[in-house]
Amino acid sequence: MRVRIPRPEDFRAPAHTPAVTARVGLWLGIAFGLCFLTGLASHYAQHPPGWFTWPTRPVSLYRITQGVHVLSGIAAIPLLLAKLWSVYPRLFIRPPRRPPSLVVTHAAERLSILVLLCAAFFELSTGLFNVAQSYPWSFFFIESHYAVGWIAVGALAVHIAVKLPRARTGLGTRPDGDRRAFLRTAWAASAVAVLATAGITVPWLRRVSALAWRSDGGPQGLPVNRTAAAAGVDVPEGWRLEIVWPGARHAFTLAELAALPQHTATLPIACVEGWSATARWTGVPVRDLFAAVGAPTGRAVRVASLERAGLYATSTLPAPHAADPLTLLALRVNGQVLDADHGYPCRIIAPSRPGVLQTKWVTRLEIR
Repeated sequence: MRVRIPRPEDFRAPAHTPAVTARVGLWLGIAFGLCFLTGLASHYAQHPPGWFTWPTRPVSLYRITQGVHVLSGIAAIPLLLAKLWSVYPRLFIRPPRRPPSLVVTHAAERLSILVLLCAAFFELSTGLFNVAQSYPWSFFFIESHYAVGWIAVGALAVHIAVKLPRARTGLGTRPDGDRRAFLRTAWAASAVAVLATAGITVPWLRRVSALAWRSDGGPQGLPVNRTAAAAGVDVPEGWRLEIVWPGARHAFTLAELAALPQHTATLPIACVEGWSATARWTGVPVRDLFAAVGAPTGRAVRVASLERAGLYATSTLPAPHAADPLTLLALRVNGQVLDADHGYPCRIIAPSRPGVLQTKWVTRLEIR
């Protein structure tokens, strides 16, 4: 029995038309664009190049950008599937043999599609594993996700450049009833996916977001990514907070820190996995702590944790955050002494900062 390669004319479903393909592609491009830009912001907030400074205001900025990053990625999944269903008949078109310009254009289109699909599926699948905090691979997620994101955007730019004339034609054609039904289904599937997970970062949606993982619970009403036991943290008897700056140093006991003027701030803690929660943090503003011992203020600060082996056992608090009055060396959360899993004896909590950089179990502050 001879197998015949399908032809584009074999596919006559309403979804397989330029009007549908162009519109789904437009929505998918918006989702990919939002996901890439907010992911880039998150990467720079965690690993800032010398020219970049992540702002301290508004205090929920990172919560918003990272929430948009995760939710736009989730929205892209049903849209990508709808796009593939709409365009796959065209994958059976034979490549032209002449003229050379068409051969080159066709090859660029197919190569960009292949790279784009591989990169998109890699980004979306590994992103889903990341929000679930499951890493069944040996590569470092952050670096790989960042690098492949650029590959995806490059392939998308090439694909748009090649397909722009056809996309314009499709967008200029008004879809009929059956095609509008397919578009509504694709939009509804994307909206349901977002609604089912949006509660991770939008508190008033948590009751209707069935998949709002890690949005509440945990000790003192806050989620925990890394417990004290998992980090191997054991607070030594006679613990001291050491403050070091050029030419001098000072050490505080926990009782001495608690005796300093305390400040309470309502701030969100937002994680790279997309979840966030708001709490009332009480402690000593970092700038006031330095001023109390005569240390210089307004400089970057290296924060060291009792955790020794973790990727984020140390962090750098940029000068704008160190000088912000809402940046606290927190001793209490929601009116209670910090639980061990939330960083007892003290932790950093700063406005508009990734959760992985809100260092717990702080033992040393080194002013640069």
